[in-house]
This record gives sequence, C-alpha cells and structure tokens, in this order.
Amino acid sequence: MKTKSLEKTLVEWRHDFHQHPELGFNEHRTAEKVATLLESFGIEVHRGVGQTGVVGVLQKGNGLKSIGIRADMDALPINEINSVAYKSVHENVMHACGHDGHTTMLLGAAKYLAESADFSGRVVFIFQPNEEHGLGSPAMIEDGLFDRFSVDSVYAMHNLPGMKVGTFETRAGPMTASESLFEIQINARGGHAALPHMGVDAIMVGAEIVNALQTIVSRKLNPGLNGVVSVTEFISDGKRNVLPGHAMLKGDARALTPEINSLIEKRMRQIVEGVCLAHDVTGSVSYDTIFPAVINSAAASKVAMNAAASLVGVENTNGDCEPKLFSEDFAHMATARPGCYVLMGNGTDGSYARPLHSADYNFNDDGLTIGSSYWVTLVEQELAESAIG
Repeated sequence: MKTKSLEKTLVEWRHDFHQHPELGFNEHRTAEKVATLLESFGIEVHRGVGQTGVVGVLQKGNGLKSIGIRADMDALPINEINSVAYKSVHENVMHACGHDGHTTMLLGAAKYLAESADFSGRVVFIFQPNEEHGLGSPAMIEDGLFDRFSVDSVYAMHNLPGMKVGTFETRAGPMTASESLFEIQINARGGHAALPHMGVDAIMVGAEIVNALQTIVSRKLNPGLNGVVSVTEFISDGKRNVLPGHAMLKGDARALTPEINSLIEKRMRQIVEGVCLAHDVTGSVSYDTIFPAVINSAAASKVAMNAAASLVGVENTNGDCEPKLFSEDFAHMATARPGCYVLMGNGTDGSYARPLHSADYNFNDDGLTIGSSYWVTLVEQELAESAIG
C-alpha cells in the first residue's frame, strides 16, 4: 500500500476525530484540524466553504486536468456504547457512520500526494460538513465550490459494514436512492366513540391511506424498478372515547431515479385525494426530496474501478454492484459534475459489521491505508495522462 508508512499517523488522526465528534455545521474543531494539517503538507487551504467546509488545492506539473475528492466530516446524535479507549467524549454524539475514517483517509492521501510528484494536474480535496442531513453538499456548491475550484470530475467513498476489508464496489448509473420525506394531513370530523356514524374517524381514513400507499410499489411501479414507501409516524388528536377529527401521517420514500421519485409522489397525492373524497373529508400532502439519487457517471465509474483493481486486484472489485437504497448528499456534486460514489469494505466481524448508524458501530482502522492508497492510485492514474509535453 502506498500510504503504509503513514499507518500509525492515520490511526492517531482517526482516533482523535472519533473521540471528538461534531454534528453538522458544527464541525469547528474537525475543520480546523483538517485545515491545519493540509497547510502543514504545503497545500493551499480555503476555510469556511459552505459554512464549516474546508477545501485544499494541490497543483503539480503542467497538467490541465483537475479532479475533486470528497470526504464527509460530521457525526450523528447517537450515544456511543463501544468501550474503545478513544470513545466519544461527547454524550449523544458519535461517529456512527465512519466519517472520521473518510476524513482521515483523504488527509492521508493529501499528505502522500503533496510529498510525491507522481502526477501532473490539480487535485481538489473537499472536506464536507453536514452530510447526514443532506445540507452540506448543497451549501458548498451554493458557496461556489465548483466555480471557485473547477474540477472535471468528482469522487467520494463510503465504508460498508459486512463487506470484506480490501474490497471495492460501485456501478455506473443509479448508485444510491433519493430520500423524500412526506407528511399527510387528514381533516375529518371527530365525535363520540359510541356514535361513529355522526362523524368521520380520522384514524380510519388514515389507516386506509396507509394500506393504499403500499400499492404504489407493489402495483403502480414497474416490478423491475426499485422504490420504497414507508409510513413511520401516525399521529392523531383522539382521546379515550373521542374519535379524532385530525390525523397526520409522516414517512419516508426512496427511489433510484428522479422519474420513479416523481411517480411515487404523483400516486401518493392521487391516493390521498381519492380516499379523502370517498369519506367526504379533506387531506393534503407535502413531499420534500431531501437527497436526490446518486447517478454515477459511466466514465468516472470506469476510472474508479481501474484504480481499485490496480490497488487490490480485479478479483476484489465489483464494477456492477446492486444499487443501494440508502441516501447520500454526494448526489448534488455528482449532478453538478461527472462523478462516482465508491463503496469500500469495512469488515465482516464485530463492530465493523454492525449497521451504519448503530451505537456500537466502529470504523475499521485496517481500512485507513487501503482507502488512502486508493485515492493516491486514482489521482496518479487519472492525472498521469494530463501532463503536457
């Protein structure tokens, strides 16, 4: 591995980030440490991009090509139950998604590349805040990320528990799903529980809607296309012996293309309108797409898999994996520029195989040199041909 000599340093950085997690747009300590380290490598640093984002720029040789690499920095509002020595010092805040590892791997690559002249072109290191709420990537873009630091393509990587360390996968086209939050309001006519015929029970209307929403995926989408519609909250103003006059349903919808997402919203509105009309009540739907789907560029995906195959062997790569129904705000960057989102194995045992966002999840330190070496390999391969003369 190219960054093997940095292994001890990478572990120290990662444990420090893990011990001091920060929530979205509050990554002040994390961002300052990132910026200070980048400056110590001799890299041009820009602070406060998209609030707490940090951008490092490294130009070498006479190459005109430029690539961006993104790592996310934020943690989650979860109380860590791991017993490691570097356990989070902040109650109800922990790195339960591995962003501490992502940040460390990109820092390791930056240090190695700054000390190596084995490429010609420009690398833009993007350290992004607030990925978990889907706000950090749009904030950086709105703050002129790609206008101020132009790139020809952009890449990001995420660890995946349950996947063997030293393996990589991605795919061209839809890679991760969009996430849309919906809220359905039902305005009925409450009354006495013993006299239901004199009112309209909002719970009964809501229950019909909950059942009908499940037909969107099972009966209204092409079976070959993925989608998920989940009602996660059912709230009413009913009391003991009082039929509710109002109910609210909240939930989450996932889709792998904008077209399917639009179809889910359209069918949801039709169902709510139809059920409410049948019961002579009124209803409304709000549908807010927080995360678009990540659509990987075919060309960028090929670059990403070539780098992985060079590093770990083609037998440890999968360039046509199944799309994932979790969401990722890298989607905004991959829409603005040709991009690729890559998954790297975090391990198959213990806390390394626990689901992301679990209180006992932990990033696998064995992946630090692998992931940082991967970024180095990708840069050296992609920018090797951009030299002039």
